[in-house]
Amino acid sequence: MEGGDKLILKGLSFYGFHGALKEENTLGQKFFVDIDAWMDLKPAGKSDNLSDSSDYVEIYRIAKDVIEGPAQNLLESVAQKIAISTLKLHKEISAVRVKVGKPHVAIPGPLDYLGVEILRRRSDLTD
Repeated sequence: MEGGDKLILKGLSFYGFHGALKEENTLGQKFFVDIDAWMDLKPAGKSDNLSDSSDYVEIYRIAKDVIEGPAQNLLESVAQKIAISTLKLHKEISAVRVKVGKPHVAIPGPLDYLGVEILRRRSDLTD
């Protein structure tokens, strides 16, 4: 795991149409997203200027655009799109962890949600 400073976006919620089942693509459902973005926050802490950090709103918009955008079959693909877009648009971020969950799944039992969590580093952009 990356050490040091990070931006945290927790408990984001959007409506999307992702899933391998036809019903998921037709009816849609709520998705939960958490994002951790590692970067050096020391300059922002000293200057108190947004230009020395990353704007949370921009990262939020990336997640919103992916979740509310074209349907993907797998949550892995949804998380990957959020992570890679965040790294590409924010050169100051060294790594990003994205967790995507969906609470409404066809499982015969109680649950909070099912989901995935991925970690992507800047070096993953060359793969």
